[in-house]
Amino acid sequence: MNVPFLIAKRYFFSRKKRNIISIISNIAMIGVAVGTMALIVVLSVFNGLEDLIREIYSSFDPDLKISAAEGKSFETDTEFMNRIRHTPGVLVVSEVIEDNALLRYNDRQMVVKVKGVSDNFFQQNKIDSAVVEGHSQLTLNDTYYALVGRGVQYQLSIRPTNKFVPLQFLYPRNAKFNPLNPEGAFNSMNIAPGGIFAIERQYDDAYVFVPLNFAEELLEYGRRRTSLEIKVDEAYSTEQVKRSLQEILGSKFKVQNSDEQHTSLLRAVKVEKLFVFVTFAFILFIASLNIFFSLSMLVIDKKKDIAILASMGATAKTIRNIFLLEGALVACIGAAYGLTAGMLVCNLQQAFGLVSMGMATSVVEAYPVKMQVQDFVLTGLAIILITLLVSVRPARKAAAMSVTENL
Repeated sequence: MNVPFLIAKRYFFSRKKRNIISIISNIAMIGVAVGTMALIVVLSVFNGLEDLIREIYSSFDPDLKISAAEGKSFETDTEFMNRIRHTPGVLVVSEVIEDNALLRYNDRQMVVKVKGVSDNFFQQNKIDSAVVEGHSQLTLNDTYYALVGRGVQYQLSIRPTNKFVPLQFLYPRNAKFNPLNPEGAFNSMNIAPGGIFAIERQYDDAYVFVPLNFAEELLEYGRRRTSLEIKVDEAYSTEQVKRSLQEILGSKFKVQNSDEQHTSLLRAVKVEKLFVFVTFAFILFIASLNIFFSLSMLVIDKKKDIAILASMGATAKTIRNIFLLEGALVACIGAAYGLTAGMLVCNLQQAFGLVSMGMATSVVEAYPVKMQVQDFVLTGLAIILITLLVSVRPARKAAAMSVTENL
């Protein structure tokens, strides 16, 4: 039988004498509960935002992306492409040429990112499902078409239904500049606008998709490519295929998974989540100071009980454990209420979207939330550590109390 726990439990749940100590203990318990609930909710929101970022970019980014470790392009040939295509787990390999170019439409112009893609590009990307106007075909009846971001459309007032006004792309030529013929310093090619896509503002405001052959001729890339985008067979692990490709290609190439293609953004979310955890843990520590005050007052109130226990043979360790367990009871009960309330709030947000983003242009209407077991575990460990910190001094004071002076 755990005597320290039974005594601590009796002190906490005793209803015979409701004094200031009990009130402070209840305040401490409520403070821990509210802090715990807030921490779980905020961490779950960050998890939801992280998943939302992955979901948004999944329609644009491939499973794996091969690019040059140095420079912005690399040479390809049939043997090189076959080595990649025959790698176990590689299902689709799309060739990509991406560079900046000047786009003109009527009397307006802007710099855009031209992304030339091979015919199998839409087999691994979901951009065709994000088309909001026109069609997604880049080649139709031997005619080239461009797929334009909604932001670019707004900037240039592009109308896909107007077949008489093409998009005009200008790109600097690899030739010596002739001041007598300044327009000769640029490659100029026209293409019809086929459709408008809307994914995320970062892409909508900058990207125009064109056929690979069109980009080859406009940008004068020849057999050079800026990247190869790969769809992984579902029967294989993405990390396994990534390692295989990296071994085949060597250090001159980078093979990145979907997260590594947005390392800085995802790292920023994780860093913010860490700082939020530390901040709320500090708030929990402040709330738990009430445990320190209630235990200190309880030690003074129970001087006689401590002396009697010591005279009956209770060791200093036993007395210390009674008050440590008393603090643990306050914190654990508060944490249990807080974890339960946090889980309930997250479930309600998932089901009903109680708190909206408050922006008309937001991707989702309500804040996304996702609960993770590790957040509950880390929160629990933080509460245990904080409880020990605030309970040790009062417990030691009780264990060091003189028996003869208090009998």
